[in-house]
Amino acid sequence: MIKDYDIYIISDSVGDTAEQVARAAAEQYKDADYEIKKHPYVESKAKIDDIFESIPNKESLVVYTIVSEETTKYLKKICNEKGLPCIDIMGPCLSTFSDFIGQEPARESGVIRKLDEDYFKRVEAVEFAVKYDDGKDPRGILKADIVLIGVSRSSKTPLSMYLAHKNYKVVNIPLVKGAKVPEQVYEAPRKKVIGLTIDPSDLIEIRRERIRVLGLDSGVDYVSIDKIIEELDYAEKIMRQVGCPVIDMTKKAVEEAANLIIDIINDLN
Repeated sequence: MIKDYDIYIISDSVGDTAEQVARAAAEQYKDADYEIKKHPYVESKAKIDDIFESIPNKESLVVYTIVSEETTKYLKKICNEKGLPCIDIMGPCLSTFSDFIGQEPARESGVIRKLDEDYFKRVEAVEFAVKYDDGKDPRGILKADIVLIGVSRSSKTPLSMYLAHKNYKVVNIPLVKGAKVPEQVYEAPRKKVIGLTIDPSDLIEIRRERIRVLGLDSGVDYVSIDKIIEELDYAEKIMRQVGCPVIDMTKKAVEEAANLIIDIINDLN
């Protein structure tokens, strides 16, 4: 019975999957000690040769996740020549998927790593949207992918969050009559700035509901139709000065508006 052995993890990506599977299996054998030796980003025969030259005359086995057929065949050949047992983690899985889907795999290495990168970009974008929500810090304007401007309750924040989940860094700036518009709004590239407008009658209903939820006085200027029209006129003036595209949010779902914004941004790039 083997008491001490090495597990060689060979992967064309990070190798975490192969390591986790190998470790889970190895832990089932309590009387045998093992050491993991991981070799990530192995994508050539030369690298495989280097790895096997370093393997001592000690009991060892190889666990690998490699999607290239050519590299996999070479690795199996070397293992057979050296009498080393090897375990292909990806091969049987890809074969079953291919039979099920009726399509050959792309055999692209590092796919999970790319998915992880997308995930962290999305988290970064969400954190960015929260940090610069509602004009908290105008310094974010020049760092943003998209800058939304509009009056209160024109869906700036919901749009910011939705777009953040699409990996866009978004700043939203409220346009309030009597309050200075941050200079960065005028300095930002026109292709990044999107104005949001909305029908006054719809906006007053949205604001009334907001007032009701907050338990505030329904007689405030915030829900005055005259004041709302003044605000919208002021916002429209600012948008003309900025020279940005304007989207009418009346009866428009956030998803629909977000897709329009993405189309505008892509068309202008």
